[in-house]
Amino acid sequence: MPNQLSGGQQQRVAIARSLVNDPVLILADEPTGNLDTRTSFEIMELFQDLNEKGRTIVYVTHETDIAKFATRNVIFSDGKIQRECIVSERLSARDILKTMPVELIEEFD
Repeated sequence: MPNQLSGGQQQRVAIARSLVNDPVLILADEPTGNLDTRTSFEIMELFQDLNEKGRTIVYVTHETDIAKFATRNVIFSDGKIQRECIVSERLSARDILKTMPVELIEEFD
């Protein structure tokens, strides 16, 4: 059941559902909102992989660190474009994840 999944698992299911019909464009509104750092980077890694395979990903975020994973940023204020720029030093979610420790979760009976 959905309520038995973590936030990251729910995000992955939502992304998987959006890919079923092989869309050329994916719109994602705050895809990393309310997720821990590692899970946010895992979601961004998935988006970067999809983008490298030819899919266009448009995501909305208020997190400037997450915006650094994109290839291009369009900044809006009050419904108007304020600035648009190519991300010259794009971050690689895969590279960052390699440097992060994997937390072990112990199960207690």
